[in-house]
Amino acid sequence: MTARKEVPTVAQSTETDWVSRFADEVIAEAERRAPGKPVVCASGLSPSGPIHLGNLREVMTPHLVADEIRRRGYECVHILSWDDYDRYRKVPAGIDPSWSEHIGKPLTSVPAPPGSPYANWAEHFKAPMTEALREMGIDFQPISQTEMYTSGAYREQILHAMRHRREIDAVLDRYRTKEKAGAKKPGKQQQKPVDEAELAAAEGSGAAAEDDGSAGGAGYFPYKPYCSVCDRDLTTVTSYDEETTELAYTCACGHGETVLLTEHNQGKLVWKVDWPMRWAYEGVVFEPSGVDHSSPGSSYVVGGQIVREVFGGEQPIGPMYAFVGISGMAKMSSSKGGVPTPADALEIMEAPLLRWLYARRRPNQSFKIAFDQEIQRTYDEWDALERKIGEGTAQPADVAAYGRATRTSTGELPSTPRPLPYRTLASVVDITTGHDEQTLRILSDLDPGNPVTSLAETRPRLDKAERWITTQVPADQRTRVRDEPDTERLAVLGDTERESLRLLLDGLDDHWSLDGLTTLVYGVPKIQAGLAPDAKPTPELKVAQRSFFALLYTLLVGRDTGPRLPTLLLAVGADRVRKLLAA
Repeated sequence: MTARKEVPTVAQSTETDWVSRFADEVIAEAERRAPGKPVVCASGLSPSGPIHLGNLREVMTPHLVADEIRRRGYECVHILSWDDYDRYRKVPAGIDPSWSEHIGKPLTSVPAPPGSPYANWAEHFKAPMTEALREMGIDFQPISQTEMYTSGAYREQILHAMRHRREIDAVLDRYRTKEKAGAKKPGKQQQKPVDEAELAAAEGSGAAAEDDGSAGGAGYFPYKPYCSVCDRDLTTVTSYDEETTELAYTCACGHGETVLLTEHNQGKLVWKVDWPMRWAYEGVVFEPSGVDHSSPGSSYVVGGQIVREVFGGEQPIGPMYAFVGISGMAKMSSSKGGVPTPADALEIMEAPLLRWLYARRRPNQSFKIAFDQEIQRTYDEWDALERKIGEGTAQPADVAAYGRATRTSTGELPSTPRPLPYRTLASVVDITTGHDEQTLRILSDLDPGNPVTSLAETRPRLDKAERWITTQVPADQRTRVRDEPDTERLAVLGDTERESLRLLLDGLDDHWSLDGLTTLVYGVPKIQAGLAPDAKPTPELKVAQRSFFALLYTLLVGRDTGPRLPTLLLAVGADRVRKLLAA
């Protein structure tokens, strides 16, 4: 291999994570196939609409493997094919129905959605994904299939496929027969989406269901021209002369013409031929595939036959990846009619955390990305892992996943200098509605012995938490601290309730920190029960604590739940707490 450091011919993994195991396999396979050449890992995305978090697995899986190969000192390229020469299939929700006139055109020939600054439909959806990948530290080599086809780069491959169209048709026909025979008995290995978000994500680009060029009256043709008049692929090839490369076609718009395939650059191979052609053309060694491409008779399975029998290449190795679900789908304008995108996720979570969600799970394991309250628990897990790594108690696979999340072979990803708990930051910005001066006051009170002196220390995590509060938490669940005391409730307090409030207020000054207030609010019911402040809770004590907490929430925010009480008290401030709780 070129440009490698002091490593054995086939590098062995020293870690127990799935990325290292795939890297071992890919390096060995690359040595066998093309010793001395860069290893090629590949992804493919169709910019037919918002590129969602399920599609991100198509990029993250080879990225992680390619990055591990680079870490070992091997030269490795991760190509990302933009399938922007695919046909425009349907008008998505929220787009003017008049866009249906563009169905059948290449995605790069369809106007961008109204108000977009981009030149065409494909560029409009490529741009936010490209920016999200950049923020996540994903290094890739982009390839526009529009540019490849219209420049004539695949001319020899197209002519070769047309010469061997009967062999291609025979391969496809074997699987057409299998598909018909198995229509009543779907393959068991085909996963079912487990919720509506995953169902939307499973649809993919639609390439898996694309016409394979099935034989018509004039025979089978793996090449589909785009009409030179209407620019759509509503065309039918009526004849082809191998010697002259004259190809005749007619279009549903009424146009018909004869072109020379040695010169014609306005068309493409059908998907089930296009994909294996590119495997051979690019020398791809590793490429994962989604469920829609991996079922029996699908493009990945059929492509394995075509790449060997027609193009003289080899199918990449790579796993089938499982669904990525969404917990708490939000009504976000950017994801109208679909599931959230990587750009949406990066608004509410830091890039290393998002990378970690993909790195810690094997590709064939499904998982969910939280947009609801679960995001706080996800961040708690992340912070706990960081502490374990610092203490040297984390498992090797967890250490590896964390390392892949926080840095690539080219360096560290940006991180928050002082990563306070996400749930604390979310509670604070919820209460302060993002007021910087108030936010800094509260954060500096969390730990008086080591106070936060600048909000910059807490960014970008603070900004992500604020964005989560403002975009994902419904207005009726936002925290609104009372302006005036609840005189009606205060007037009917029982003796036990009055005593609990007195104990709390008397202890505020001596416990004014996050840890101190935590001790105080949990300790008041213990003292009332005649127990020591550090006594272990009993079932009866837990009931008393819940009752006390509900009372505080009612008097402070007008409902019986809210942010963690110590954080809430800090945010409200001692003077205002006294005003609202004075019985």
